[in-house]
Amino acid sequence: MTQGKGFGFGLGKMKEFADALKKAQQVQEGAIRMQQELDAMEIVGEAADGLVKVVLSGNQEPRRVEIAPAALEKNPEELSQLVYTALRNAYDESTATMKRKMDELTGGLELPGV
Repeated sequence: MTQGKGFGFGLGKMKEFADALKKAQQVQEGAIRMQQELDAMEIVGEAADGLVKVVLSGNQEPRRVEIAPAALEKNPEELSQLVYTALRNAYDESTATMKRKMDELTGGLELPGV
């Protein structure tokens, strides 16, 4: 039996472990704040110079759809395409916003699955 080897978890490793736990707690607290910020955001996607607008939260929760009276003069297929385009624009912007916020939160950490 080897003396003084312990489990390979000496004081230096304990400090690293404690630092990692502290960082994980900071990231968790930041994630809660980030979720609250995203919930409060309104991200607007538009089509045809604002003829149709779709509003999502930063967490991609639908908030509302605004359709200008002039859009109602379009045929159903055109109106459908305008709504889709506005929705797609809002979704793309919210996805980019979420990614930016996550990058800020993790500060370049290499986190699996993120």
